[in-house]
Amino acid sequence: MQFAEYIGHHQARGTLPGVVVAHQHGYADPVIHAFGTDGADQQLTETSIFPVASITKLALAIAVLRLAETGQIDLSAPVGNYCNDIHAEGADRSPLSILCHCAGYALDLPNKEGRYALGLSWPALAQECLETAPTTAAWQHVQYSNLGYGILGVVIERITQLACAEALQRLVFQPLGIRAWLGAPPAPLHTAYIGDVRGRHTGTALETFNSAFWQSLALPWGGLCTDATGALTLVRAFLPHTGLLSAESCDVATRDYTRGLAGGFMAPLVWPQSPWGLGPELRGNKQPHWVDASFPAHSYGHSGASGMLAWSDPDHLFSVVILGARAADGGWLLRHGPSLTRLVRQMVLDA
Repeated sequence: MQFAEYIGHHQARGTLPGVVVAHQHGYADPVIHAFGTDGADQQLTETSIFPVASITKLALAIAVLRLAETGQIDLSAPVGNYCNDIHAEGADRSPLSILCHCAGYALDLPNKEGRYALGLSWPALAQECLETAPTTAAWQHVQYSNLGYGILGVVIERITQLACAEALQRLVFQPLGIRAWLGAPPAPLHTAYIGDVRGRHTGTALETFNSAFWQSLALPWGGLCTDATGALTLVRAFLPHTGLLSAESCDVATRDYTRGLAGGFMAPLVWPQSPWGLGPELRGNKQPHWVDASFPAHSYGHSGASGMLAWSDPDHLFSVVILGARAADGGWLLRHGPSLTRLVRQMVLDA
């Protein structure tokens, strides 16, 4: 079954949302396909903009690596060197340990849902990130952490003297030439509506991914809005010789730093070994996973809870992006991601 046939079949059954699928092989131009509608029944196109959630972390990692290339960040130094007001128990954690989710921080800020209210801002959340202690010592396990990336957002702000959203524009989005932003859009632009969003704020002015309030927070760990070209460009920025990062930085960022530790996100996405680079997740031998096992263990990328995936196989300079218009909480990306990534990979690499 071809991937377009697979998508049509499962969309007809209601088990697959509207999706935009992009791929790029070698240095050829990207190929982008749009299928179906978003959660508000608006037709998706090749240029549709999505809230890509944690794919934001790829952009944040690129910014940290660029500052490391110029000597402004030492990846192995204590993060307290850059934020002297961080909680004392977190001051000795390094940017490197945070980037690979081994710094001992929890998944999110305590009482995350209860804190969301009109009037909340990123500066207020940034202060909470600094004041929150790690839950364990570093290098005990892999615990995916939005909180840790919030701290890195503060580090970037302290070094650049810019708001994190503006720093990412200057360090990442503008040099890459992509349409991407954190916070309010630079012009009135429609963002694809994400269906099946769960939580206490669903259907309100605070709804995750879809509300102007959520976008206004400009979350360094998950607030990015971009299109398929933007997501593809971000994940390919870690391929050597693509231009923004040095070949050495690309190599450094895509190694496994987790020392063979177990962990991951939350059940069922926890594994006996959970390899992670400095920003990108590594495929490893993880099961279950949204990327097919035909991808090499050292392939890498990121997923987003809004139903997004961006992944690269460095052996073939092959990358694939899936931007879906349904939140991943319902499990569609985990169920269909392996088949979709395998079918696209076969279509491109076996051609």
